[in-house]
Amino acid sequence: MKYSYEFKKDPFGDLGIILPEEICLFSDFIENIATVEQVDEYIEYIEKVLNGTYEDFEIELNATSVLIKKDVTIVENFYRIEEPHENTIETKQFIELLFVWRDKIPEIFKG
Repeated sequence: MKYSYEFKKDPFGDLGIILPEEICLFSDFIENIATVEQVDEYIEYIEKVLNGTYEDFEIELNATSVLIKKDVTIVENFYRIEEPHENTIETKQFIELLFVWRDKIPEIFKG
């Protein structure tokens, strides 16, 4: 993994992922993924982009969307007041972040 990350509880006790400033908006997207099945679905879409089945693929969640292209993935936060409103990451790094989150989901959402 090229980027550092850590998990940290917010004041409400929810665990989130802390990412470097240049990709910080990806945490807004990733933290909205609540099930292993959901993250597996997204990983499958990314793999289809990487292997050329899809030219690109867009996923929209509550306040964010990601546009997955073969080389880069762009996240946009629709409601963020301060800059930046977009971040870019290499698509292969994005899928690695999703695998990290996938492994953490049972702990985060253990009810």
